[in-house]
Amino acid sequence: MTISEARSIAAITDPEREPLIEHRSSLSAGGAAPRPSLSVTPTCHSSGDSYQAIASSSQGPATDDLRPVATSTLWHSSRDGAFFNNTFMDKVKNSKLGYWSDKLAVESEHGLTTAQLMLFNHDLKPVEPERRQWGAWNFVGFWVADSFNINTWMISSAMIAAQPGLSLSWWQSWLCVWIGYSIAACFICATGRIGAMYHISFPVVSRSSFGIWGALWPVFNRAAMACIWYGVQAWIGGTCVYLMIRSIWSNWRNEDDRGGIHNGIPSSGTNTVAFVSFLLFWLGSLPAIWFPVEKIRHLFTVKAYFVPTAGIAFFIWAIVRAKGIGPIVHQPGTARGSDLGWQMVRGIMNSIANFATLIVNDPDFARFARKPSDALWSQLFTIPIGFAVTSFIGIIVSSSSTVIFGGDPIWNPLDLLEKFLDEGGKGQRFGVFIIAAAFTLAQLGTNIAANSVSAGTDMTALAPRWLNIRRGGYVCALVGLVMCPWNLLSSSNSFTTYLSAYSVFLSSIAGVIICDYYWVRKGYLEVKNLYSGKKTGPYYYTFGFHMRGYTAYICGILINVVGFAGAIGKEVPIGAQHIYDLNFFAGFIVSSLIYWTLCKIFPIPATSETWLEVGDEVRDLSVAYGDSDGDVTNYDEEAMHGHDGKHHSHGVPVGEAIHTKDS
Repeated sequence: MTISEARSIAAITDPEREPLIEHRSSLSAGGAAPRPSLSVTPTCHSSGDSYQAIASSSQGPATDDLRPVATSTLWHSSRDGAFFNNTFMDKVKNSKLGYWSDKLAVESEHGLTTAQLMLFNHDLKPVEPERRQWGAWNFVGFWVADSFNINTWMISSAMIAAQPGLSLSWWQSWLCVWIGYSIAACFICATGRIGAMYHISFPVVSRSSFGIWGALWPVFNRAAMACIWYGVQAWIGGTCVYLMIRSIWSNWRNEDDRGGIHNGIPSSGTNTVAFVSFLLFWLGSLPAIWFPVEKIRHLFTVKAYFVPTAGIAFFIWAIVRAKGIGPIVHQPGTARGSDLGWQMVRGIMNSIANFATLIVNDPDFARFARKPSDALWSQLFTIPIGFAVTSFIGIIVSSSSTVIFGGDPIWNPLDLLEKFLDEGGKGQRFGVFIIAAAFTLAQLGTNIAANSVSAGTDMTALAPRWLNIRRGGYVCALVGLVMCPWNLLSSSNSFTTYLSAYSVFLSSIAGVIICDYYWVRKGYLEVKNLYSGKKTGPYYYTFGFHMRGYTAYICGILINVVGFAGAIGKEVPIGAQHIYDLNFFAGFIVSSLIYWTLCKIFPIPATSETWLEVGDEVRDLSVAYGDSDGDVTNYDEEAMHGHDGKHHSHGVPVGEAIHTKDS
């Protein structure tokens, strides 16, 4: 091989780099220098063959007149396909696409591998001590604020207003709320402790039970639901804004015989007034998404003072207007015998299902706890108390509405407020404005807590190289806008039935995660390995997927499939209906038992024989591989990246290395 051939190899390896082989010739007094050549000797390397180019004379051994001053090693894969693939990837990195990919990359740790860049960034890392700012009272304020929302206000309506022979009395429905949310609080504390102990979010927690790459499916599953719910809740928030504006300007309503705003979008499925109100709420939510999760607690503190105060004022106002608490509290239930039992079971399950998403995503907030106990007792007691009080206010206000306006109870508080506006009067309008503003803040806080932060955290795990919680939250908001939520909530559409029923399938995810942490691993997690893409890692399992976890997850879904069909109007056996009546418990128990059994038959790594939580050791964790982690070049997918994950080391293609040795 000639020097020009060697230079050609160097040019292919890195076309912008100076030739890797240097030579120097010295002319003797009597003639021309001999023509040098290169002999190429293969040397071994774990990532493929490398070639050491050695300069020598074509006319015999090297002499003083011509000798090499350096030898260089050209690294590439022994497989031509991989070699040219690396060359292609290098060209992509030097293109505009590569430039913008690096430009949009988010903050990450120095020295991460390619795989780790898809598993780690600042928002996915364990929360450092200085960012653990949520104390016990912050969690109290969070749940008090979250409990005052329209869904909770109306949760008893389905039980009290059921068809004849199946309705419950007000106290029976309220008892279901107490029991349901007390059970939900236990599940919340169970998942929240994982986050509070190890300071990691749901996407990272799920890697231990579903695998490094297998966790992406449950994460995507929840992210998609959060985006859809964001749009639905934003539409309800738009109704609150509509009431605020109409309290000031009475003509802010769809056009009718008495006036109003002309509908300029008649074929859209909504009207101009409703859409503009929704858009104002949507725009007003955007600044709240900007703040980091550890700071957003202040929003919930404000909400915890203002919203319950307004709710209690609404409660007193309705009782004063009705001169009593109305007939609902005197109305007996009509359900008897087994029907009564199953109706109460459904009421309890409805309360738990209303919390299904929050049960799974509690680690997203609990990881910011100063200590694990801050996320335990505060949540365990505040959740049932806060939601039961809100439900009670909803029952009494709705009961009073039958006296004030006659006819059937008005369960939706926004409909009741609009009735007050129709009556007119400055005092009425002022009261409606304040209460509607409180509900607007309530919807904002609920949307941020249950949907925006959840979707942002999940999207961070789906594309950690380019997305953080803030960017993911804005993507969620954009999806919530373009999905046109008013079409999903139309009276002729059964989407809300699908949406409510689908949420219970999250019970299978919760079952696998809780069983994995409490019964299989006994509280032990190797946090650094949750960010490792090594095939030898304890959470890599089979190609990054944990088949035991997926088997249990699918079994937990299958137990509810037939009953789910019944919930959307299909004819199914009565036994399947009763199993679905226990939907969350059925999915949770089946998935937990299957997972525990499979892990007993086929043991998994990184477990403890006794209870062992080592979260206290998590400080400012570095996940970049060190010498103790072995030779990362043993893995093609483990090419090192320098700096913060945005730049590559000196323009060297991924998976290649340049070594120089002076002679």
